[in-house]
Amino acid sequence: MTHPILDHVVVNVMGNLDGALQQYRRLGFQLSERGHHTLGSSNHLAIFGENYLELLGFEPGRQTQRADLWTHPVGLTGLVFKTSDALRLHGDLDTQGLAVDNPSDFSRPVRLADGLHDAAFRVVRLGSSLVPNGRVFFCQHFTPDLVWRDEWRQHQNGVVDIVEFVIAASDPQKTGDLYRTIFGSQALTDIKGGVAMKAGRATVLFLTPQDAESRFPGAVPTSTDGSDRMVALTFKARSVGSVADLLAKNAVPHTRDADRVVVPHDAAGGVALAFVE
Repeated sequence: MTHPILDHVVVNVMGNLDGALQQYRRLGFQLSERGHHTLGSSNHLAIFGENYLELLGFEPGRQTQRADLWTHPVGLTGLVFKTSDALRLHGDLDTQGLAVDNPSDFSRPVRLADGLHDAAFRVVRLGSSLVPNGRVFFCQHFTPDLVWRDEWRQHQNGVVDIVEFVIAASDPQKTGDLYRTIFGSQALTDIKGGVAMKAGRATVLFLTPQDAESRFPGAVPTSTDGSDRMVALTFKARSVGSVADLLAKNAVPHTRDADRVVVPHDAAGGVALAFVE
């Protein structure tokens, strides 16, 4: 299989779309107007260079649609890789003996200056038994021009891409085995406290809870039952100093050291955020 490339990440905000929208605006992100999937969920997006962040939730009265999504904890619950051929990928994963859901097609309306258009996707999701507290899936974009638009990439905090996705795992090597099966053993590298996997401009880190905490002191959420949990993101920004100034101006709790700024999970919808240059 080709090398993994991060497509987007999903932050589960449940029924708090309005609150999450305001929270992430205070963090300096430009968010898209609310989108509504044909499957029933709703979202706001922060678009970057190669990848993007999705705030995913439901509007009042729609929580029974896509109800499986809302069983996961609030916070980071989606790790999504790019694919150019979801049908072929599904066959490959099935041949490898992995639990994998059938491909799913859906869309959402996107408003541009010339009217409404449909952004269309096909996704292939790994079986829920393989991924505690979240989802891992592959997304094929049929209309990438309706997602990656330059006018939506301009963020007040200067963020240009997601560069780290952190999973806290009691046994990082065991968690990494799933990704070795999918992408090959060469895709993962041993690091202090866990395993790293390059995914385009981003790196997925599988760390022990202790090492995740050491990288994000006091900032990451914890798993009450000891199972794996997606806990943190790191963004590349044009200026760490400018990020810190913006967060201070907007009264967002954060800490700063010489080369990065960290926002605790309870100030960012259940996911710890770091900003680096």
